[in-house]
Amino acid sequence: MRKPAYIWRVLRPESLIIPRRDGLYCPPGDFYIDPVRPVARAVITHGHADHARAGHEAVAATPETLAIMAVRYGDGFAGSVRTLAYGESIERDGVEVTLVPAGHVLGSAQVVVRWRGMTIVVSGDYKRRRDPTCPPFEPVACDVFVTEATFGLPVFRHPHDAGEIRKLLRSVEQFPERTHLVGAYALGKAQRIIRLLREAGWERTLYVHGAFERLNALYGEFGIDLGPLAPATSDAKKADFAGEIVIAPPGALADRWSRRFADPVNAFASGWMSVRARARQRAVELPLVISDHADWDELTATLAELAPGEVWITHGREEALARWAELNGLTARALALVGYEEED
Repeated sequence: MRKPAYIWRVLRPESLIIPRRDGLYCPPGDFYIDPVRPVARAVITHGHADHARAGHEAVAATPETLAIMAVRYGDGFAGSVRTLAYGESIERDGVEVTLVPAGHVLGSAQVVVRWRGMTIVVSGDYKRRRDPTCPPFEPVACDVFVTEATFGLPVFRHPHDAGEIRKLLRSVEQFPERTHLVGAYALGKAQRIIRLLREAGWERTLYVHGAFERLNALYGEFGIDLGPLAPATSDAKKADFAGEIVIAPPGALADRWSRRFADPVNAFASGWMSVRARARQRAVELPLVISDHADWDELTATLAELAPGEVWITHGREEALARWAELNGLTARALALVGYEEED
């Protein structure tokens, strides 16, 4: 990828973006990216709660992310909002900000910050594989690439999504008398699982936990067809859910709520399900390794493709990815930002 001219022999990247306790801060533009505490001005990469918090005076984000924040926090989640479509730019005190797709969840964006010939891209959370619920990651040539490293170890190499969905459907066919209860996070993962099931040929009604209702409806408003859904209510008999697939938050798998189903097969869709100890800890009978984060190969391929002047690593397994970057001729530093939980 063609790299921008590296002008920062005199202009350092820290002149444009610096890590602070509240998050990544842009001094010349006087705004934060994904701040962990309320600030005057915030650019938000996506709607997960560890990146999108309520209480900021002004927020800029994609229309999808702003709608997600309104669903989660209420219409008054910020003093004012500025909608930024993908590819649209705004400028503040000479700093240009553009949002491009990150491929993480609906509305997720990388923040491209340009100033005095320097370009820094803050990825937020991202993945490189196809997702039927959001646009794919868009690489942007940059001087500094700020990346996550949630799965930044060589052991994390996620299998193809379609294979994991086939594993789920084979289990449903093998145990038609049991309910398959799939744990998935409410924003992004649940809707992606639903779309993947539809693409695999599951046309029947999918049953969903009530916690998903508003976000599922929002996905529909943005043109993501989830097909026939029904609430997994307590009014039905256990036998009514035999042979069916129910999608619920991970915490519900061990809750009294799950007792309403017919001898449930507990499944959990997460990148962490490649770690057998985690599956055992959660009493997961059918681990599904499906992640909304880049795995090791996606992380390293992205760095190799972009070949930025510097790589900054915000959170996750920073040390291993930094070492890989250095061995491949890239300058890297771990920011070790606090407050970004691993929603996956």
